Order: sequence, then structure tokens, then C-alpha cells
Amino acid sequence: MFILTFLLFVDFYELFSTRFYDSVLYLQFVPSLLSFIRLLSLFTAGGFLVILLLTLLTGRLYCSVICPLGILQDVINRLARWKSKKKRFFKFKKAYTSLRYIFLAIMVLSVIFGIGWIFTWLDPYSIAGRFFTYVLKPPVAFLNNQAVSLFTNLNIYFLKHQNLPVPSFLPLILTFILTGAIGYFAWKRGRLFCNTICPVGTLLGMVSKYSILKIRFNKNYCTRCGKCAGVCKSECIDIKNYQIDYSRCVSCFNCLDICPEAALSLRTGKANSQVPETDIVGEKINLQNRRKLVVAGLVLLASKQIFALKKNKMPENKQNLILNKKDYPVSPPGSVSIDRFNSVCTGCSLCISACPTHVLQPALTEYGLRGFMQPHMDYLTSFCNYDCTRCGEVCPTSAILPLTLEEKHVTQMGKVVFVKENCIVYTDEKDCGACSEHCPTKAVNMVPYKNGLMIPETNPDICIGCGACEHPCPVEAPFKAIYVNGSAVQQIAKKPEEKEKSVIKVEEDFPF
Repeated sequence: MFILTFLLFVDFYELFSTRFYDSVLYLQFVPSLLSFIRLLSLFTAGGFLVILLLTLLTGRLYCSVICPLGILQDVINRLARWKSKKKRFFKFKKAYTSLRYIFLAIMVLSVIFGIGWIFTWLDPYSIAGRFFTYVLKPPVAFLNNQAVSLFTNLNIYFLKHQNLPVPSFLPLILTFILTGAIGYFAWKRGRLFCNTICPVGTLLGMVSKYSILKIRFNKNYCTRCGKCAGVCKSECIDIKNYQIDYSRCVSCFNCLDICPEAALSLRTGKANSQVPETDIVGEKINLQNRRKLVVAGLVLLASKQIFALKKNKMPENKQNLILNKKDYPVSPPGSVSIDRFNSVCTGCSLCISACPTHVLQPALTEYGLRGFMQPHMDYLTSFCNYDCTRCGEVCPTSAILPLTLEEKHVTQMGKVVFVKENCIVYTDEKDCGACSEHCPTKAVNMVPYKNGLMIPETNPDICIGCGACEHPCPVEAPFKAIYVNGSAVQQIAKKPEEKEKSVIKVEEDFPF
């Protein structure tokens, strides 16, 4: 499951179909739940229900074999145990019950009120997705390019050179901090994150208390050697009292594997060998939270004073440029509206990874705090391919709805705005026309200006807001001569008027 999920994020060659994406991501709990809330379809978005039924059967198997972040923690902890000289790496620890329920309550409230940015930091699948996209994908692309060079020298051409994805600095740093903290917890304490912070783990832990199959002690066979507690990555086996905290057990079954006396077994029914809980006099229970993970992003916004300084360094004929003013950022095609998108998107970055032109980039301040790290259309990086619907095909939460090509061609994400005073045809009296050349709907046309020059003229009604005009504009941001003003709610653009085609008569004996 880990490898399959990872491959989705590094699929440079678009080898996998939409059905394959849906199959692999169907059982990711939070994306499936959010998709069901929007679509109300168990067939297309019922994976969360399958997980709940599986948990009722045999505990938290989702955490053990499906969740990519959980598996990543297991890999890190396996390395820690391999390097450690301890015979027993783990031992029983008390649960941080209050802290677990606080994070679960935060997640539940965020689902109810549609606060998408909270999903970004608490959903384990989304955290793993950003790690794959921002940390692992660039090295994989580099290795791919090295392989291309090697095979090209051998006259083998089945690989293609890939542009190295360069993530924005702040998303990269925050991803490093968050995954680094989780990795540290995994190195020292196994599944501490899963049983302290992760709301999915807490919810499934509540369900697993009532699971049919449970790991149970047989005290007649147990010698209290402690080997089971020593390999329990959830630190939930209390060997002294023959008890297991089923809410924290992730059903890895390591304890079954290592027990030399077969004193532990996975079975139904009541544990006939459970001993009553004894009172331990004088024991001091430390209820203080030992670790708290605080993720804070301090984003410095470029102010108008900075822009003024920049303008003072420009030539005199460019110091009167007008600052671009966008009412809304541009959300991906098929997101319907910014409010809906921010309330559903978990910021997993799968669409960012799959976007062939890399126009989708993680938002910093574009949506405000509510949409932090969620994808937006960054036309300084690239533009949206007119015939591409990839982001809607791979989105696991239905935050970006799938569109047909016909629907994509008329989905209006924003409208073009032309600022004549910023255009180099006006300021420098030079030919340009880059915006018109790239516009797929001809919402930008060149019309006569003066001295034989042509200047852009726009038709916002047929513009779809793809950014093909804004991206190649030679004027530096934020003073672009042409840009896309995003829409709060995506509209349907008018189709361009088709002119009558002229028919060219060709002689029958046309030589070529």
C-alpha cells in the first residue's frame, strides 16, 4: 500500500489510470469521508465505512497496513531498533487520553464547519502526501534525469527528461518540520503520533474497543518474559496486569509473532484469563503532556512600500505602472467555488504532483489562513493546459470535481484583465503580442494601436482564466500588463463565435 500510494505522487509518465487512483485511495479514511459528505455515494466514496467495518472485525488494521504515514513511521522505527542495543525497545506507557480527544474534537468540528486547513495538519494521508510531493519527488525526478542521460548514451530512449519540481520555500520547510517531528516521535516512541495526535487513530481506537477479534492473554501460559511489550510499537501491553489497551493497538501482531509460549492469541469471546485490575498504592501518575507539536507559519507579506522601492529602481517610463489587484485567487478547474474548495480540500498535494504544467502550487496567503497549503493556480510558474483534466481525475476528496474536456473548455475560473498602462506596447512602443498568441479561446486579440503597432484587446466573456496570457507577459509581477482575476464561484464561459471557414478549391492533379 505504501509503495502504490507513493507511485501515485511520482507518476511522471502518467502510467496509471483514473480507476487505479480511485482503487488505491478508496480506503484513505479522511478523503473518503469528505468525498462521501459531498457526493453521498457509498459506491464511489464509501471507503471510510469499509475501514470502520474492518476495525469492528479485527481492530486498527487501517493504521497498520493502509495508512502511508503509519507505514512510514514503522520504517523509521525499524531503523531505530536496528541501530539500538536495547533488548527491549518499548515498554508499557500510559495513554495521553485527554490530548487524544482534544485533537479528535478539533477534527470533528473542522468537518462540521468545513475548516479545510485543519485537515491539512491532522489528516495522516495528507501529511504523507505532502512529504511525497515536496521532499521525495524532486530526488526521484533527479534520478530519472540521470537515468535518461545514461540510457541515451546507450541509444535507449524509453525514458523522458523531467523538469525538476522545485517547491516553494515555506511549504518545504513546514513539511520538513512536521514530518521531522513525527519521524522523531517514531524513532523514540514508535506510534506515539498515531496514539496521541492523529484524530483518525483516536476515532478508530474508540471503535476497536468493540472489535470482534482481539489479541488476548492466556495467563496460564504467560511467563511474563516481557518480549511482547518490548516489540509493541503502540506501548499498549501492560504485562503486569495482563491487559492490552485496545484503543491504542494498531493490529501489527508483532506480539503474536514473538511470544515464545503462545500466550497471546487473536480470538473472539471474553478473555477467560484476564486478571482484575489491582490497586497500586503510592503510584504517581504523570498526566502532564510530555510533547506538544506546534506548527506555526510566519509569512511575511510584501507591502506596498516594498513595491514602491522596486518601482523607484525602474526606468522612468515604468515608474507609473499600476499594481495588479485580484479580488480572489484562482482555484483549480472543477473546484466550483473557493468556499467549497477550502472546506473540502485536505492539502494532500496529489493534484500538485500530477499537474503536467506545474501551475498548481501550494497556497501561502492567497486563500488566507483557511486555505493554507491548499493548491491554487500560480500563473507566475506556468499556465493551465487547455486540454488537461488531470487534477479532477486524481483528487481523492472531490474537492476538485472531474470534468470532461467539453466542460473544462467552458469552465471559467476567472476573467482576464488588461492594464494598458503596463503593456510594453504602450510604455516602450515595442511589438509584443505574447498574450494573444497563447490564448486558447481567443479572449485576447491584437488590434491596431499606432505607428503600425498592435495592442491587446480582451473579451472576458469567453475567457476561462487559464493564465495562458498572464504567464508569458514580459512585464514583471505584480505589474503584469494582463492577468487573471479569480472568481469566488466558477462560471460557464461563452463559447467563441466561429467564423465561416473559407473553402479552397484544389485541382485534382495537385502534385503534393
